[in-house]
Amino acid sequence: MSRELADLADDETDREEDLEDLALGEDYALNPQFVSMVVDAADRGDSERLRELLSALHPADVADLIGFLAADYREVILPHLDPEALAEILSELDYEIREEILESVSPETLAKALGELDSDDAADVVEDLEADKRAQVLAALPETERAAIESALSYGEETAGRLMQREVVAAPQFWTVGQAIDHFRRESDDLPELFFDVYVVDPTYKPVGAVPISTLLRAKRDTPLAQIMESLSEIPVDMDQEEVAYIFDKYHLISAPVVEPGGRLVGQITVDDIVGVIQEESREDILALAGVSDGGRHGDVWDMVRSRLPWLLLNTLTAALAVSVIQAFEAQIAQVVTLAVLMPIVASLGGNGATQTLTVAVRALASRELSAVNALRVVNREMIVGLVNGAVLATVTSLAVYLLFGDVRLCIAFAAALVINMFVASVAGAVVPLALDRMGRDPAVSSAVFVTFVTDFTGFFAFLGIAALILL
Repeated sequence: MSRELADLADDETDREEDLEDLALGEDYALNPQFVSMVVDAADRGDSERLRELLSALHPADVADLIGFLAADYREVILPHLDPEALAEILSELDYEIREEILESVSPETLAKALGELDSDDAADVVEDLEADKRAQVLAALPETERAAIESALSYGEETAGRLMQREVVAAPQFWTVGQAIDHFRRESDDLPELFFDVYVVDPTYKPVGAVPISTLLRAKRDTPLAQIMESLSEIPVDMDQEEVAYIFDKYHLISAPVVEPGGRLVGQITVDDIVGVIQEESREDILALAGVSDGGRHGDVWDMVRSRLPWLLLNTLTAALAVSVIQAFEAQIAQVVTLAVLMPIVASLGGNGATQTLTVAVRALASRELSAVNALRVVNREMIVGLVNGAVLATVTSLAVYLLFGDVRLCIAFAAALVINMFVASVAGAVVPLALDRMGRDPAVSSAVFVTFVTDFTGFFAFLGIAALILL
């Protein structure tokens, strides 16, 4: 009998492993076949199969699966998730889908799920609740957990206080390694699920150092913590999360203590939280560079229109100003129609060159690699790059112009205008974001519109102006 049970257990393990292999591709994205299997099980009402399929996935992959499914299927899947799995899935879901799911889950179930999360993740979920339901969920939580979540929500969005978890591991500076280890073992239920450092605190609970777990385990039991502790980088509770991410990256931190204005330890931020912040800030910068917001898989059409239309309208105005140059040279274009064929090429190549420089400059500003200290050197470098690229492009394209039209003077005008525009484009791509940053504006949001105007205006004016002097 025991042999048969062992064989059944082995078969069950093999089946789970097969499902795990089937669920994800080599790029860790969900396979369409697996999603179809989930949909098929939901259509048949096969609860056992649904649980089997869902249990084969990591919570982050379940969150992805929910994001791919229509709302009707999400309602079918939701009851098959236990509170512990639901807790982790909620923290991974896109904002729009999370809101929808939170509406359909009872306050009691949500309270159980939040009890499985660290205070920072729990606060992130509670923030999305409607006021009435939030009050019901908080009332169903134990007092300690409720206080931790309410405290986190009292801090501003995208600050260290909102990002931190209140659960920390701290020890007095007069303790030895043995005393600390024995205490942590006795109070293991109260320890954070994930921690990397023991923060050494003075009698006023201000951190004076940190002992990495790896150092703690290697030290002898009678070694004082004060003897092996390392210096630490304190994070003010009101610091912006982008600044926190910069500090983690610059000093290669795994965790850092968060302190209130008086210096008292109130929480910690760990590297797993920072990875999410870095991705979020990078995504925002990329989208801002194009003047759009993140519609996501379930973004509202009108919200997306409102985020994009103002920049398109501004671009319409700048384009009109650039076109006014063409109108000023209308007589010259009428005499030499070839100018109308070639001038978009000059403007387009300049725009591409400016985009290259602009992208590098915005990224460098975001990562603090570009500032007033090295701005002049960077601009000079971009000027040289623009001149070299312009010269090479002018040589190649002017030869093509000569083969097509056989006019040396036209080639000279085209080549000179291209060099000028590539030079201006490179300078504008570096100077415009720097200037906007100095004015306190986000260079990722509005730089592209102004740089495009500069390259179009310069390209049209340089080409038509030089052509008018040489050809007419």
